[in-house]
Amino acid sequence: MAITQAMATSFKVQILDGIHNFGTGVIRASTSADTFYIALYTSSATLDATTTVYTTSGEVSGTGYTAGGQSMTISVAPTSSSTTAYLSFSNVTWSTATITARGAMIYNSTQGNKCVAILDFGSDKSSTAGDFTIQFPTAAAATAILRIA
Repeated sequence: MAITQAMATSFKVQILDGIHNFGTGVIRASTSADTFYIALYTSSATLDATTTVYTTSGEVSGTGYTAGGQSMTISVAPTSSSTTAYLSFSNVTWSTATITARGAMIYNSTQGNKCVAILDFGSDKSSTAGDFTIQFPTAAAATAILRIA
């Protein structure tokens, strides 16, 4: 099994269908931003661009971690630079956690737990009775965690 970092292909289509709402300036039934979560996964998980929804298969378990992960805060609302649109999230921390994760999934809990993106950490990352933090890159056209060029 493997984790391959990618923006979910289904998410790309769903953006065009108007399913995901990262901001409040959108005209649809709800004018509030959707709620996004990040869940952690072990190296036994099979996650890639074909992943469509949150799954518990291969999800991390351990002290300080709850299935489903944590909700995320959008730190930089959708914006653009040149031809690239992007946004970013605030860092996420599991405090006093004893866990090992190889990757993560960002998903939209407001829209049926639809997958947004898969993150591959490159190797197992662990914490033992300490903070496990996902630090997101700088929000810019070339570096933001979610960007469409």
